Order: sequence, then structure tokens, then C-alpha cells
Amino acid sequence: EHFISITLNGAHEIIRIVPVSVGTLNKAMVHPRDVFSSAIKDMAASIIVCHNHPSGNSYPSAEDFEVTERLIKAGECLGIKIIDHLILTQNNYFSFNEQGYI
Repeated sequence: EHFISITLNGAHEIIRIVPVSVGTLNKAMVHPRDVFSSAIKDMAASIIVCHNHPSGNSYPSAEDFEVTERLIKAGECLGIKIIDHLILTQNNYFSFNEQGYI
């Protein structure tokens, strides 16, 4: 799995796309410190986080839900909003925002 962060300015324009973590076949370690360090450096207003599921199943795991909640809480403390968490597969995607989780 690959986990990336997309930093955005106040108009939701992309500042930078940042690789955060490259994991194993089915897991990427993600810590809020690593996700938000680039957003702080970029003085981003918000971010979109994204990772892939090599299995082809785009539905989030329990850990995906936990990581998303942890990142939302960290972002609230920092004043950097999480706009979405996307999970990508070869033929599909899951958007936490579209599904009402963010």
C-alpha cells in the first residue's frame, strides 16, 4: 500500500502531492505527524489523504476508519481540515466524504 497526502490552499488548489508511507502488500503505517508535517510546511488550509488497496476491494477496513478518525481529530487541533480520504483500487474507489463519513 502507498499512502499520500495532497496539500491544498484556501481555494482547494493543490499545493503539493506528498508520499507519506509505502507499506507492505496489505498495510501502510500512517501516523498523523507524518501526514501533517508537509501540510504545516506548505501552510496548507486543508488536505486530502489517499491510499490504495492492492486487493481490489475499495471498502475501508476497520483500521482505515480508525486512521481517518485520528487524522480528522489531529487536523482539528492543527486547524487543517481533512477534505477527504480516498481509497483507490484498479477499477474502483471509496470516498469517505462522498459516503458521509467526513
